[in-house]
Parts: sequence; C-alpha cells; structure tokens
Amino acid sequence: MQIGQSTPDFTLVSDDKAEVTLSSFKGDKNVLVLFFPQAFTGTCTNELHEATNNADFYAQHNVQVIGISTDSPFTLAEYKKINAFNFPLLSDHDAATAEAFGTKYNKGEFPFGLSRVSRRASFVLNTEGVVQYAEIQENAGELPNFAAINEAIEKL
Repeated sequence: MQIGQSTPDFTLVSDDKAEVTLSSFKGDKNVLVLFFPQAFTGTCTNELHEATNNADFYAQHNVQVIGISTDSPFTLAEYKKINAFNFPLLSDHDAATAEAFGTKYNKGEFPFGLSRVSRRASFVLNTEGVVQYAEIQENAGELPNFAAINEAIEKL
C-alpha cells in the first residue's frame, strides 16, 4: 500500500469477538491501522501503548485506531485487558489482510521460520479509505514514526 491508493476492504474478528469491517468507517472516520507482529512482545506493547497515550489527539482528529496481528481473538482479548489498550485489536489469523496490505513476512524472513506474521506497519487512511501515510518496518524491533503519523493526521 502506498500513499494515494485505496485500501482493500477486510472484515476481521476483534478482541471482543465482534466482526469489524474497514469500510464501515468510510465517510465517517479517519483510520490509523497499526499492524504488529506478535502480542505480548516488548516493541509491540510499546507501540500500542504509544497509540493509547495519543487517544485524545486521535479523538480530536476523528481518527479510529485499530491494531491488527495474526494472534487469535482470545490472545488479543487478554493482551488488551492486561495492557488497557483503548482501541480494537483485530485478528488476521490467516494473514490474508497482511498479505493484501503488503505487510506479510515471507517464509524464512521472521525468526524461528514463522511465516504467518505481519511486519510492523502503519497506515493513515482518510474518511474515503485512501492512504495518506504508509510505513512498513523491515526491522520488527523498530517502532513506527509516530511524529510522522501524527503530522499526517494533522493534515487530514
């Protein structure tokens, strides 16, 4: 996904076991999509805490934050509960959404040979579902550039 492209639609199961469809935000909300590799890992937890800490900023700019990983909805529910994240975490358990967004690791690229994992990636979408900011991390240990994300949001 690149700036100016429309995103593929998806429906994923959330941490509260509800279906969430990306296009349901169209015409109403800007969306910050945060793909993260694995729940209960240090960098992922820091990333999602950063998003939680920016909740007021996102609310002021009509932004719905959603986190996506290939973890199960049950794992995501516990992860969210323990960390008090304030936005939905969605399960892309078969990694089809990560693949559609171009964030899925290929076999052999992620530690331990895991292949059903997404790279850390951030996408800011306007109310029409068009990408306004895109960042895909090659190194899973690096946080997204939240200053650049927030700058893109301010321009919406």
